[in-house]
Amino acid sequence: MKAARLYEYDPAMNVELKIEDVAEPTVNSADQVIVKVGAAGLCRTDLHIIEGVWKDIMDVEGSLLPYVMGHENAGWVEDVGSNVTSVKPGDAVICHPHRSCGICLNCRYGHDMYCDHGLFPGLGLDGGFAEYTRVAARHAYPINSNLSDLELASFPCSYSTAENMLTRAAVKSGETVLVTGASGGVGSAAVQLALARGARVLAVTSAGKAGKLKALGADQTLDRNADYLSALGAEQVDVVIDLVAGPKWPSLLDVLRPGGRYAVAGAIAGPQVELDVRTLYLKDLSFFGCTVLEPDVFGNLIRRIERADISPLVAETYPLREIGAAQQAFAEKGYIGKIVLNLT
Repeated sequence: MKAARLYEYDPAMNVELKIEDVAEPTVNSADQVIVKVGAAGLCRTDLHIIEGVWKDIMDVEGSLLPYVMGHENAGWVEDVGSNVTSVKPGDAVICHPHRSCGICLNCRYGHDMYCDHGLFPGLGLDGGFAEYTRVAARHAYPINSNLSDLELASFPCSYSTAENMLTRAAVKSGETVLVTGASGGVGSAAVQLALARGARVLAVTSAGKAGKLKALGADQTLDRNADYLSALGAEQVDVVIDLVAGPKWPSLLDVLRPGGRYAVAGAIAGPQVELDVRTLYLKDLSFFGCTVLEPDVFGNLIRRIERADISPLVAETYPLREIGAAQQAFAEKGYIGKIVLNLT
């Protein structure tokens, strides 16, 4: 089969994944599933892996290289292990993006992101930038939808991350939610998912993308260079969904109401922020760092897709052989939604 494999890390990103013929994976455990990949989404995590952000923690000296990249994909079941009853060959599935090695006790008991080996698809484990991939059966979620594989592959990581943030922050109908980085994959997903909960959404984006976010349903857009406090006023927001952080971070707390909640899963404007601790305790704010998915999040996301509560946002598609161009387009951020690879 054709697959895109990573052979070296490079902080400068001057690395091209090699498209090559590799052996198709086979079921080697009674609880595994082979998925024929129809499409695979690109994610910021993929860029971080290529840059070597986690190699000192998870892949010391690159000992796991090479491996197939990609951790979010959709397709259909090709083969199943003898114990598998949750899916059968021919079923359409979306694969959980945070699946891990399946070997250690943590993984066997479902605590995927606490994997003892620190491995997941695309980082040490072969992932979904390939014609076939192998997953534990519990990570292959059957889906009943008329959407194409390209559309379904836009959901796994971005939407589950956004849904997890909204779940952790307990967003309710009637609340006002401010989403930073709203034009990216996670941000645009958070806009849709907050609206699906009945919230009022304020979206921070660039001027050129404001119209598309309003068309998506955002009640108001703010330019990312604007002063949030001047634009909104103090204490006007119930929940902040933050993917940006950076120097403007203190104003996010200024616009939160007393008892407000702040959830974060990214820091694209810079990880170092200035916190006046008095703002935290005098306003009774709650902070949520969001990486590990709550147990029900991915299943809830599948049900939202099936009910058409949310819509796929596929910005561009590329064949696997053009993965380099896809990664370049991703890095340039000139789109709203998701860039997806077509594996069929």
